[in-house]
Amino acid sequence: MTAGLGRRARNIEEFGINIAALHAHEPVNFRPYQPQTGDVFITCWGKSGTTMMQQMFHQLRMIAATGKGDMGFDDISRMTPWEDTAVMLDFDMNVEQRAKPRGFKSHREYERLPPGMRYVVTLRDPYETYVSFHRFFEGWWIETGAVSMEGFMPFWMTGGPGGCDYFTHLLSWYARRDEPDSLVTSYRWAVKNKRAMIQRLAELCGIDADEDIVSEVEKMTTREFMYAHKDRFDDGMACAIMEQKLGIPADSDSTKVQAEGSDPKQVPASVVEQIDAMWAERVTPVTGHANFAELAAELDK
Repeated sequence: MTAGLGRRARNIEEFGINIAALHAHEPVNFRPYQPQTGDVFITCWGKSGTTMMQQMFHQLRMIAATGKGDMGFDDISRMTPWEDTAVMLDFDMNVEQRAKPRGFKSHREYERLPPGMRYVVTLRDPYETYVSFHRFFEGWWIETGAVSMEGFMPFWMTGGPGGCDYFTHLLSWYARRDEPDSLVTSYRWAVKNKRAMIQRLAELCGIDADEDIVSEVEKMTTREFMYAHKDRFDDGMACAIMEQKLGIPADSDSTKVQAEGSDPKQVPASVVEQIDAMWAERVTPVTGHANFAELAAELDK
């Protein structure tokens, strides 16, 4: 017997009903996160490079530890657990991981994460995240065609499970851009300078990565490689529980790896105006940057 709506949501209220239904159970296996020295949090905002960085982190530690990469998993978020979905999935956050250091996924700002850990963040153009979020949700969490790009703003502002709005996240991590425990770059820089990003990640994690290791991780984090293995990056655990509880087929198009990137030109003018207004009100007074391109240029230099 299905719970919630028994189908995909058609608006933000129905989305909330389905989310509540997925959490309406007494967990058996779930245990909350227990901090350990050296833990790494991959905590990009939603649709801002989280999956790429999970893959980069996992392959880096596995190749360093075993001499070879590891694609023997069903869901990358099983390798780097995500506390904000762990109750829903009845998942033990402290399950033994395949290599050190331990890694965890998040969409949170710094203030809601355990202090004294290590943090990896790639910041992305807000318009690109908007297009990517809409493409990701449509046909999986929400009915295809039910929510237009113009009407998607309430979904975008949630930032994904456990997240926060885009601007809260950006300002939190911008403030930590020079902290030694935080690796903060733009998403585009990380993609275009992948070898340098892998090396910086290795340094943050205390991993000695030679050129061979960097080359293998680089190969395994290309769009082409990840798209060829997209079933490992499709929230498989969440899909299974959604089919079981909501009746939403587990074979829905939930992959986070697309053949092509998101085009910010697809964002409607009315949405651009809203995002620009929030940027001017919240980000410019703190950073001095009139737009994301300016902020990214500061980070990337």
